[in-house]
Amino acid sequence: MSRFKQSVALKDVKCFALHGFYPEEQLIGTHFIVDLETEFMARGFEDELSQTVNYEHLNTIILSEMKNTQKLLETVLHNIISRVIDLYPFIETVNVSIKKLNPPMPGQIGHSFVKLTYTAAD
Repeated sequence: MSRFKQSVALKDVKCFALHGFYPEEQLIGTHFIVDLETEFMARGFEDELSQTVNYEHLNTIILSEMKNTQKLLETVLHNIISRVIDLYPFIETVNVSIKKLNPPMPGQIGHSFVKLTYTAAD
């Protein structure tokens, strides 16, 4: 019997948020880009949304967590993943990354980047 591995993802979700370790970052904010990808064994092909991950729900989670100011992007990523696996416990892998555009450091930096991956225990 063949098995299908399925991915549902959102790429380049643009947000303005107040994340940052330094107090001034939490006052002025900056722009971020979030990528979120889920992988799981396909649950059926009956053309029903209940058989898959609803990327509208993923977007809601991203936007909600981006509004919740944190010092570390790692905390934001962990919170996003926790909510995704709570909503969809059948998910095997979640990859989430955040790009912080123009981080406040000397020199010209396009973005900083942090990624966190969740893999379900076998």
